[in-house]
Amino acid sequence: DPRKHSWPKSRGSYCHFVLYKENKDTMDAINVLSKFLRVKPNIFSYMGTKDKRAITVQEIAVLRITAQRLAHLNKCLMNFKLGNFSYKNHPLKLGELQGNHFTVVLRNITGTDDQIEQAMHSLREIGFINYYGMQRFGTTAVPTYQIGRAILQNNWNEVMDLILKPRPGAEKGYLVKCREEWAKTKDPAAALKKLPVKRCVEGQLLRGLLKYGMKNIISAFGIIPRNNRLMYIHSYQSYVWNNMVSKRIEEYGLRAVPGDLTLKGATAVHIEEGDVDNYTIHDVVMPLPGFDVIYPKHKIGEAYKEMLVADNLDINNMRHKIRDYSLSGAYRKIIIRPQNVSWEVVAYNDPKIPLFTTDLDKLEGKPLPVLPTDGKFRALKMEFSLPPSTYATMAIREVLKMDTSIKNQTQLNTTWLR
Repeated sequence: DPRKHSWPKSRGSYCHFVLYKENKDTMDAINVLSKFLRVKPNIFSYMGTKDKRAITVQEIAVLRITAQRLAHLNKCLMNFKLGNFSYKNHPLKLGELQGNHFTVVLRNITGTDDQIEQAMHSLREIGFINYYGMQRFGTTAVPTYQIGRAILQNNWNEVMDLILKPRPGAEKGYLVKCREEWAKTKDPAAALKKLPVKRCVEGQLLRGLLKYGMKNIISAFGIIPRNNRLMYIHSYQSYVWNNMVSKRIEEYGLRAVPGDLTLKGATAVHIEEGDVDNYTIHDVVMPLPGFDVIYPKHKIGEAYKEMLVADNLDINNMRHKIRDYSLSGAYRKIIIRPQNVSWEVVAYNDPKIPLFTTDLDKLEGKPLPVLPTDGKFRALKMEFSLPPSTYATMAIREVLKMDTSIKNQTQLNTTWLR
């Protein structure tokens, strides 16, 4: 009986489902679902965020919402599909993910078949440098790692300033107005008036400042959801890691050297001189800075300290007055070899037709588009699986041997479409 809101005791409290989405990132998608269901977004849990500019499929869990109510959304939501419902006793946690499988189409390629074979073989056999992708650092003029660094320095005025001050580059008109107002008046109420959408980070921080006053930025910042706050600090860790890995490879190349770190189970140990022949670069890990990690015993260990000193941080004291912002650190492999790598080159004429079928197309029984054998353009279709928090953009960069930043790729697009 749908009118009775009783929840059977025998049924798990969480409804798990698979979310198929197009052109929305995970947080946006959850905001839309919560609006339609009239619930708070924090009753949803998931194992990781998926990009906006992709067709993605991931598992989501939601507290005490029936499968019927969720399935009903399929009728009224564009670009979303929900399915595979089951009731379980537990939510999902960030970091429980086993990995991601990618299908990527690179259109209008110009390389020879030999070059493509070589690049794809190299990706499969050797792998790629496991850098954090550009999306980790945000796409606006103020990179997220700068805000993270200010949090770690306990410099809260700087945190507020970086989030709210006017910034160059393209932004939605109302955000620009909100920032200008803030720069002019430093009045949270006046700046908030300029924001039709209050759910963005800027809106949340301004609400916090209104509630707790300008003297208590820490509490005001605390209004921003925890995952978003921690994203800033993690971004700083990633920034340090990327820099150190570049230095490490520049200094010692793609082989294991004495003083490198490798994992024995979950514990990191140094590779000793006499032991070095038993290891390859695929065994080497590098630490994300924190209070619970050890550092390499060669030049790069010192380089970590120097980088943090330059940022006014003490590598030996990564505990923060506020427990949430204490960094324990972690280890990450320098080189990743993707699994299940496959590829094919296809020809096509129409730049707008899809070159693969999505999961939804398959469910609906849509046939693959019929492609000409002698089309005037060529595309590389590739598939591969990656472990969690490894970036497909970095794997693609390795195949393309070129810059994959948004700025560069957009320029390519515009020149090609002319």
